[in-house]
Amino acid sequence: MKKVALITGASSGIGRELANIHAEHGGDLVLVARREEKLHEIKRHLEAEHSIRVSVIPKDLTRTGAAQELYDFINNAGIEVEYLINNAGFGGRGKFTERSWEQDLAMIQLNIISLTALSRLFLPDLIQRKSGKILNVSSIASLTPGPLQAVYFATKAFVTSFSNALAEELHDSGVTVTVTTLLPGSTETEFARTSGMDRTSQFDRAASARSVAQDGYHAMLAGKLNTLSGVPLSQRVMIAAIPFVPRKLFLRQVRKMQEIQN
Repeated sequence: MKKVALITGASSGIGRELANIHAEHGGDLVLVARREEKLHEIKRHLEAEHSIRVSVIPKDLTRTGAAQELYDFINNAGIEVEYLINNAGFGGRGKFTERSWEQDLAMIQLNIISLTALSRLFLPDLIQRKSGKILNVSSIASLTPGPLQAVYFATKAFVTSFSNALAEELHDSGVTVTVTTLLPGSTETEFARTSGMDRTSQFDRAASARSVAQDGYHAMLAGKLNTLSGVPLSQRVMIAAIPFVPRKLFLRQVRKMQEIQN
């Protein structure tokens, strides 16, 4: 097989665009998501357009043990993963005490536990082969607490911190394995609609999923530590100002950005 990219959350949005881009580079794919029919539709399209092989694994990564099942399946199939792209994730807005605990628990399981487990399972194989790359999709939400999205922002803070720590552990280790973190801003995906964020001011000028995926894919190939994508100048200025703005004032501004527009 050609260089294989395993992409979670591959049925739509950034994940689907990452699959398109990797296929355009001539690489084989393992696509993981819950929606089997959607995955097979993507498989048919990519295999018809490019001389590649696409494997489809329907899997709900919010389930405990799903990451281990996925790793075992890939191992038993004899597939050697070169690029691990942890893209699957979801969010949701609302006050923490008023949101469904089951939904927030599933968010933690997917955004943190499954991503961490897949990294732990696949990374030793990459290190042993002295070849491979990991791309973890985080968010600019990881850079600050997020009132009205308390759990989502916190899960993404974990992703960025964890990924950066792994990257440093691999630095000067004698292997060429790298870990890159993609921090998208507002992006046109199903995530925005399902989380309700498409009705907030943040999504007035959302970036395309394709442009964000391109930034992340190229950063991964280059072995970069972090890359921001789809982040307008106003938000970059806001991020740069975080250390200098009183915390309560800053949190109030972040909360205002999460509120539904009338």
